Amino acid sequence: MKRMHRKPIAIVVHLAVVAAALGAAFAASQTKSTTLLILEKRDRSLAIVDPATLQILARVPVGEDPHEVVASPDGKFAYASNYGGPQSHLNTISVVDLVARKAMPPVDLGALCGAHGLAFAGGKLYFTAETNKVIGRYDPASQRIDWVMGTGQDRTHMIVVAPDLEHIFTSNVNSDSISIIEETLDANTFGPPPGQGGPGNAGPPPGAPPGGPQKGWHESVVHIGKGPEGFDVAPGGKEIWAANAHDSSVSIIDIASKKVVETVSVPWKMANRLKFTPDGTKVLISDLAGPLAVIDVATRKEIKRIDVGRGAAGVLMEPGGRRAFVAASPDNKVVVVDLATLQITGTIPTGNEPDGLAWASR
Repeated sequence: MKRMHRKPIAIVVHLAVVAAALGAAFAASQTKSTTLLILEKRDRSLAIVDPATLQILARVPVGEDPHEVVASPDGKFAYASNYGGPQSHLNTISVVDLVARKAMPPVDLGALCGAHGLAFAGGKLYFTAETNKVIGRYDPASQRIDWVMGTGQDRTHMIVVAPDLEHIFTSNVNSDSISIIEETLDANTFGPPPGQGGPGNAGPPPGAPPGGPQKGWHESVVHIGKGPEGFDVAPGGKEIWAANAHDSSVSIIDIASKKVVETVSVPWKMANRLKFTPDGTKVLISDLAGPLAVIDVATRKEIKRIDVGRGAAGVLMEPGGRRAFVAASPDNKVVVVDLATLQITGTIPTGNEPDGLAWASR
């Protein structure tokens, strides 16, 4: 009898081991792979980095004067704006296949030039085009620009798109302003649907499309300090903080009232980026010619200056909120800042002049 039981037990154990191995393999296959993307401006390249080991895994060429970078939600493609300045002739956004790690044909913007700020939302790529004073939207599925809106502001530079896709925010450097662009119902756009006129209400005016109130875009321009470039929307969506590069200040805007509610002085030389920590308790502001400033959101006071080298540009928060990555452009490196201790805990040597940073997860 003992010999009859040994074989089934061995088979059960073997199957359990196999099942455990398969389960582990399946779980590993479902784990997200996250990489850090670093634009090296002077080298016209995109570095793909392992954020755990801080090692560069690959480099892929991108177009002329790349400034900002963003990844598609599936982590398969990266897009880098080819800037060239506010009067640029450059009219492309570079595309990188992150799976094959190779350059793809760029997005041709046609008459739109000087692309800078980038944001991915609703499966589409939003961008600013400084030369034309517009924001636009590119649809990767149809491979065409499907929407453009003028801001009427000089150097519409950075862009944030809210998750509801009905609120867009831009910084306008030379107009000293922030644009709050909202998609809202306009009761005066069209009359009621045909057949619902009633006494005293004859329906839509002649030539107007049928239907009731229609959605349209409305821009509110909020004038702030001098030369705003970097800005961010606070977690919760109630405030905008903008770093004014030309007068050493931060303007705090209440989004609901569209008014500046406070101005905070910070002694920097050339403020470049401003980012909230994911928990909303701190703001990090980079200075192209100085240290990284850390502001306590509750008190509106500077709590620390972090020496990252001769200056800093791009700032990127780790999704989990544990670390921040800061491009120390003049020193050709990206430094890693622990957000709990506000100490530098790592360095990534890069190519010439790192700037825009992004995450790619797939």
